[in-house]
Amino acid sequence: MKLVRYGPMGQEKPGLIDNEGRLRDLSAHVTDIRGDALGGASLARLAALDLATLPLVAGSPRLGPCVGGVGKLICVGLNYSDHARESGMAIPTEPVLFMKATSSIVGPNDKVEIPPGAQKVDWEVELGVVIGRSARYVSKERALDHVAGYCVINDVSERAYQLERGGQWDKGKGCDTFGPLGPWMVTRDEVPDPQALDMWLEVDGKRYQNGNTRTMIFDVATLVAYISQFMSLQPGDVISTGTPPGVGMGHKPAPVYLAAGQVMRLGISGLGEQRQQAVPVNLQQSTQESA
Repeated sequence: MKLVRYGPMGQEKPGLIDNEGRLRDLSAHVTDIRGDALGGASLARLAALDLATLPLVAGSPRLGPCVGGVGKLICVGLNYSDHARESGMAIPTEPVLFMKATSSIVGPNDKVEIPPGAQKVDWEVELGVVIGRSARYVSKERALDHVAGYCVINDVSERAYQLERGGQWDKGKGCDTFGPLGPWMVTRDEVPDPQALDMWLEVDGKRYQNGNTRTMIFDVATLVAYISQFMSLQPGDVISTGTPPGVGMGHKPAPVYLAAGQVMRLGISGLGEQRQQAVPVNLQQSTQESA
């Protein structure tokens, strides 16, 4: 299944993409694509539905993040050896973990905001792993049993905040809008091998990233098992598994970074595509919202 959330920001409804690529409403069968709805029993019940009986959704509504109420957005750094090399960093001997603020999560085609004063906003196409069943101290052999499905993530990053402002990576990773998720979550049964997925990213039509999940240093099963040794994973948690080479920071002969007005387009085979335009933060609107 391809499960989606659609509608205005903060008011998303659950939906499903049928075999003809049409959006159908799931509101009569599940309240949201989140938490316990991602468990095996719930997904089996949805999979058994007669799609022809589900209401078609008219028009082209906004797609929200494909998972709602994400409890943790856990990221894996430097998980492709060629990306580690282009970043000038050592290839890790264990997974490098950091958190991305859940307030960074937006829909797959929402605008990405460039923070005030930011000069080094970068892109990273990544495979997202959605947890469907609680995982605590699980083995690698059983790890994928805890996965509900997969999605596309753009791990947008501000490199100066990340690497030049002291502390850990979080402040360069967690800015609002820096975590587009979707367009849909593809359930695990439709992705027989998460280590065989092509992935790519373009900026204004220029291809910067071309990769495949087979070149991960630590595969999905290893990551789920490893992370579960340090923190419990809950239904609706999402793991962003790292990016292949081609990020702006590693561009030769000189780095290139995202500018306001530019458009990112990215995708992973079988998991759909995202499109985001970069815009400056509207400081006046932000001030009014926080008043």
